[in-house]
Amino acid sequence: MTSDGHLELPGYAHIYSGKVRDLYAPRGGDGQPRADQLLLVASDRMSAYDFVLDTPIPDKGAVLTQLSLWWFEQMADLVPHHVVSTDVPAEVVGRGVLVERLDMLPVECVARAYLTGGGLGEYRSTGAVSGVELPEGLVDGSRLPEPIFTPSTKAPAGEHDEPIPFAGVVDEVGPALAERARDLTVRILERGNAIAQERGILLADTKVEFGLRGLELAEGEDPRGAIRARGAAAEIVLADELLTPDSSRFWPADLWEPGRQQPSYDKQFVRDWLTSSASGWDRASGEAPPPLPEEVIAQTRAKYVEAYERLTGQTFRS
Repeated sequence: MTSDGHLELPGYAHIYSGKVRDLYAPRGGDGQPRADQLLLVASDRMSAYDFVLDTPIPDKGAVLTQLSLWWFEQMADLVPHHVVSTDVPAEVVGRGVLVERLDMLPVECVARAYLTGGGLGEYRSTGAVSGVELPEGLVDGSRLPEPIFTPSTKAPAGEHDEPIPFAGVVDEVGPALAERARDLTVRILERGNAIAQERGILLADTKVEFGLRGLELAEGEDPRGAIRARGAAAEIVLADELLTPDSSRFWPADLWEPGRQQPSYDKQFVRDWLTSSASGWDRASGEAPPPLPEEVIAQTRAKYVEAYERLTGQTFRS
């Protein structure tokens, strides 16, 4: 492993490391990184409040990867996904997938079926979320009359995503592609909730990533300009992760009670500990959070594994 935390994988060039995932490009016969594929590796790193925590969660990367693969298959009739193969180097089996390299949409596609988190804060201030007007009297955990699309900016590393109205998505990608992204995001949430509720889980909200297949950029062409100009003619493809405890909020259906924060199977558990008196951390200080104690690490891993097993009906194997 290198000094900055990523693996040295023979036959692959390290391209980028994000908060949770590491990207590698397979090398072609000439030894140069291929331009058409990526190896996407989910690490055990945990991010919260725009910080990568010092303490990883064991098996988290494997849970995210294997759950995403399962969900991709559940959505295959709605939208294609980017996975090419799970035949990957032994060092990353179970948490790495070979994927198609796509031109990614420059917005975060978020849909909500219940009101909580940042959406709740925005609603309390304005009565709306991302420009979508909502009924009066909603509380933390309220089920929305129907799922809504609440996109946000895709901020650079270290900066905060900011909610934007649908018109902001239109400005970024054009009206036809914005409508496709909105409709697909909401349909994915609805399909996910129909499946999850059969297993005793409520899917409160989720963020999905879309890329474009067949945009065919000219050398040196600005991707954003190309997406606005020609994106509607390209094929939209699901990318990154899908309906995982990192990208979604999962609640036990039998414990759902509007008017309070809900128990969850996702990383809200870590956020709650960080903002509790037990951590001693002041979120407003600008300082990095403290390491997680062993019991929080163990309980977080258990929640991720339980979410995987309840949703898929399969025993998790790391």
